[in-house]
Amino acid sequence: MSRWWDRYGFRAILVVVALTIALWVKQTQGAIISEVYYYAVSPFQSQAQLTLEDRLTNARILELEQSVTELSQQNQQLKQLLNYSSTQPETTIAAPIIARNRDRWWNRVTLGKGSQDGVRAGYTVMGIGGLVGRITHVTPHTSKVLLVSDNTSRVGAILSRTRQFGYIKGKGSSTVTMHLFEQIIDIKPGDEIATSSLSKLFPPGLPLGKVSSTKKNKGIEIEVELNASIDVLEWVTIQPFQSKLN
Repeated sequence: MSRWWDRYGFRAILVVVALTIALWVKQTQGAIISEVYYYAVSPFQSQAQLTLEDRLTNARILELEQSVTELSQQNQQLKQLLNYSSTQPETTIAAPIIARNRDRWWNRVTLGKGSQDGVRAGYTVMGIGGLVGRITHVTPHTSKVLLVSDNTSRVGAILSRTRQFGYIKGKGSSTVTMHLFEQIIDIKPGDEIATSSLSKLFPPGLPLGKVSSTKKNKGIEIEVELNASIDVLEWVTIQPFQSKLN
């Protein structure tokens, strides 16, 4: 017996220990292994988790900061518009721009106010600083605006300083061209342009823009920088106006 123990005793102990551990693992459903694995990898997991949480937190902060900035800009523009509209007739209607075609950015916009809000075709549309366009089509809840910057737009205009009449023609940008009915040379950069009493589509005296340059091209052609920033419009005001067209 002692000889057998000397030869196989250690192996027997190892077998018994292995069977005991296997039985214990089975009874605990591998809980100890899971615990050992958890403690082995938890330092690395914790660091990875913290890194991920930091990234998500930073992304959320950036999102909130950008949202606040966007709201601040919208509020600022709306405040400016409301301050401007307070000097206009009481029947003025404030309206948001809800649609705009990228390929026709300077041509037309769609407003979020329509006939149920009192909007009618032919009404005048103003932005911060001056004339924007006029209403051409109306639905119960929306309306379309032909911008003064559109290539087909024509607006009766007057040089405020010299009282010379003409009209402005849109050319798809922040500048328009003014054509005078009489050829004069007393034109200076900075001269103000307004709608004239000869206009049949707009009331007189609405600010349009200022002379930026002049050139001779079969007469005098005047470049006018529009007052209203049509390219970044978000809100406008609508003013009732009865067209003089028959």
